[in-house]
Amino acid sequence: MLNPSLRGKAVAVCGSTQERHGIVLAKSELAKKAGIKTGMVNWEARQKCPDLIVVPPQYDQYLKYSKLTQEIYRRFTDKVEPFGMDECWLDVTESVGIFGSGMDIAREIKETVKKELGLTVSIGLSFNKIFAKLGSDMKKPDAITVVDEGTFREKVWPLPVDELIYVGRSTRNKLAKYGICTIGQLARADAELLQRVLGKNGIRIWIYANGRDISRVMETGWESPVKSIGHGITCTADLKNDLEVWKVLLELSQDVGHRLRTHELCAGGVELTVKDSGLHARQFQTRLAVPTQSPMEIGKTAKILFEKNHHWEMTVRAVTVRAINLMDWNDPRQIHLLDDMAKRQKQERLEDAVEEIRRRFGKRAVHSALLMGDIKIPDSKIHQVVLPGMMHE
Repeated sequence: MLNPSLRGKAVAVCGSTQERHGIVLAKSELAKKAGIKTGMVNWEARQKCPDLIVVPPQYDQYLKYSKLTQEIYRRFTDKVEPFGMDECWLDVTESVGIFGSGMDIAREIKETVKKELGLTVSIGLSFNKIFAKLGSDMKKPDAITVVDEGTFREKVWPLPVDELIYVGRSTRNKLAKYGICTIGQLARADAELLQRVLGKNGIRIWIYANGRDISRVMETGWESPVKSIGHGITCTADLKNDLEVWKVLLELSQDVGHRLRTHELCAGGVELTVKDSGLHARQFQTRLAVPTQSPMEIGKTAKILFEKNHHWEMTVRAVTVRAINLMDWNDPRQIHLLDDMAKRQKQERLEDAVEEIRRRFGKRAVHSALLMGDIKIPDSKIHQVVLPGMMHE
């Protein structure tokens, strides 16, 4: 829309290769037909489609138009639940008396978005959130797909199993070992087997495949309770030793500690995810003796987890630090017999002062000398964009 000369061509939005975000984030229909897939690395995409036009992401524009489209949605219903930047569930059950049938509302939304914003939208119309999401992906661009309660088996069950939400590559591969390759085969599979193979997620996707999802669309403005707070990053170059990893852990922990303060929460535990240069990810976690907001304490705990569990067979590509087992900061907390409370209180006063300086003069107004220079973290804020997580149920 912003560059009409790109219309009708094979175009892909790709992250920066220099900053290790070199994957396809979105693609045009022509690029899709050439075999380009979301998540494919840039060089592979260019091999599949030599004429591919690569453009950088424009998150400010995505966020702007996401907000504008949601404002249009809210003209038709107050139940609008975002799912990432560019998708929403709408419950229009109580709107049909005003605006007509679900199909009428879908058509009106599609035409309004096109007229006012110049964008096309693809809409799935169904009796539950799972099949509405599935329908929106079945036909693109500028389309409406209906998945009826009475006929969904004929339309949905022949599809590959990974067309279903929350069935990713790993889950697809596990299911394939048991001969489960389509959504219909998943629906007809033994629920107990799925639970043994996939845990709680096995039961969840079995329910989804059978059209039994009953989760509701949340009202506009509803916020999910914060269950964990984390910050992850793909480094600009592989980390090769403990010191390089410690610098990144400490930097990530600054953000985690700040967000804990913003939400008036404290961490009862720390979780660390490490992805090596072979793209294999491992996750570790531990409890804290005393709940904390301290970036230094969170960072040091993550450092201990790393040094205990990573044996340097491969270099490190990406790291995530997450505060877990969250508690309200104002709730009473059990002190630890061997903890030096005077030292802890002094550290908290120091970090209060640092937080206030950063609030007034900016994030980099005061920081650890260890974090000066190149610590292999990209300058861009691409990694801070929140992508879809679990839907509200």
